[in-house]
Amino acid sequence: MTVSQPLDEVRAQYEALPYPPRDPREEALRLIIGTPSHILEVNHYLFSGRLNFARPFRVLVAGGGTGDACIMLAQQLVDRRCPGEVVYLDLSTASRAICEARAKARGLRNINFITGSLLDLPTMPIGQFDYIDCTGVLHHLPDPSAGMKALASVLQPDGGVGVMLYGQYGRTGVYPLQEMLRTLAPKSMPIADRIAMAKRLIRFLPTTNLFRRNPYLNDHVTAGDAGLYDLLLHSIDRAYTVPEIATMASDAGLRVVAFLEPVRYEPATYMSDPVIARQASSLPLIERAAFAERLSGNLRTHVFYATRAGFDTVARPEDTQSIPVLREMDAHKLAAGLQPGAPLVANLDGFPWRAHLPALAPRIIAQIDGRKSVAEIYTALGAQGGLPRWEDFYAQFEDLYLKLNGVNHLLLRFRT
Repeated sequence: MTVSQPLDEVRAQYEALPYPPRDPREEALRLIIGTPSHILEVNHYLFSGRLNFARPFRVLVAGGGTGDACIMLAQQLVDRRCPGEVVYLDLSTASRAICEARAKARGLRNINFITGSLLDLPTMPIGQFDYIDCTGVLHHLPDPSAGMKALASVLQPDGGVGVMLYGQYGRTGVYPLQEMLRTLAPKSMPIADRIAMAKRLIRFLPTTNLFRRNPYLNDHVTAGDAGLYDLLLHSIDRAYTVPEIATMASDAGLRVVAFLEPVRYEPATYMSDPVIARQASSLPLIERAAFAERLSGNLRTHVFYATRAGFDTVARPEDTQSIPVLREMDAHKLAAGLQPGAPLVANLDGFPWRAHLPALAPRIIAQIDGRKSVAEIYTALGAQGGLPRWEDFYAQFEDLYLKLNGVNHLLLRFRT
C-alpha cells in the first residue's frame, strides 16, 4: 500500500461526511469559539502577549475541515483590523465548500483556500507562517510525526502552533469497538450500512463494555453520522499520551509551552494528599502534565501550544504592565456572580474542580476591561477606597490569575 492510499480513504470519508457538520446559515447567529487558536490564547501563550495587530500576521489552518478554526481566526483578525491572511488547507473539497460558504456568509475576504495535504507543505510555494492551527488532524495521518515536521517546515523561526490530538486514557473503550467494527462493518460495505451496524452494536453493548462505561465519549450522539463515523469507523486513528506529544514536537524542532486547560494538567487538581500533590507539582511541565494525565484518566483530547522560539513565549503576570483580558466572558456579570466565600466551580469531564478565590476577586474582576494594566487596576481600586497595600493586592491578583487562567478564562496582553 502506498502512502497515498490511506490518505485517499481519509479524503473519501470527509467528502461523504464533512466533519464537524456545520450550516453556513448559522453564521448570522453566532461565531463558533474554540481552543486552540483563539487569538487571545495565541497572543498569550506564543507571543508573550505582545502581538502587534497593526502588522501583517500569517496563519495556516492545516486540515481546516468545515472551518471552525479558520472562520474564528479570520473573524478575530478582521475585528482587530489586522492586515493578516488565513490560509485554509484541506484534502476534502466538500469540507472546503462548507468553509467557503461560511466565509461568504460573514463577508470575510482574508482567507486563501487551498485543496491538498499538509504532508506536501515542504514543497508548496506558500511561504512561512507566524501561526499554524492543526486541530484533530495529525492523528488521522499515516505518519503523524511526518505531519508535525511538515508543519514546522513552514513556520517562522519565532512562530508557534496550536494542536489538538486524541488522548489515550480518556478514549478508553474506543479502540476495542473500532476493532469489532472492522469485523462487523468492513470497508467493503457501503458507508450507510457501516453506520447502521455501528449504531446497532452500540445499542446492544453490555453494561460491562468499556465504551458504554465511558460517559465522556459523545461525538456519536452530538455530531450525527459524521461524528459517529469519525469516532468509530475512521480508517486511521491513534491516540497520544503527554510524553509522546512532547517527543513528536521535539523531533520536529518544537517545544511544548502549554496544555489547555492548564488546571487539567496540574496533579494538585486531582490529588487531595498534600505531600503527593506538592511533590508532583514541583515537576517540570511535561512530567507534571504526564502525571496529571495518568491521575485523571479522563483526558479525551490534548490541546497544546508549541513554539520554535528558544525563549519563554508565555505572558506572565509578574510584569505589572500586563493587561488582563477575559476570554469570552463579561467582567461585570462574572464579578456579580461571585458570592462571598463561595468557590469557583468547574466540571472537568466528571471531575468537580473547586477553587476558593481571594477576597478582592469581585472588585478586581469588575475592573478587567482589556485596557487597564495590573498597575492601573490597583490605582482604580484605590480611587474606590479601602484598598490594601500593593503587596497584598498583587498576591491576591496573582492567586486570582492562576485560578482563572487555569480554566482558560483569564489571559494577558501588553500594549504594542
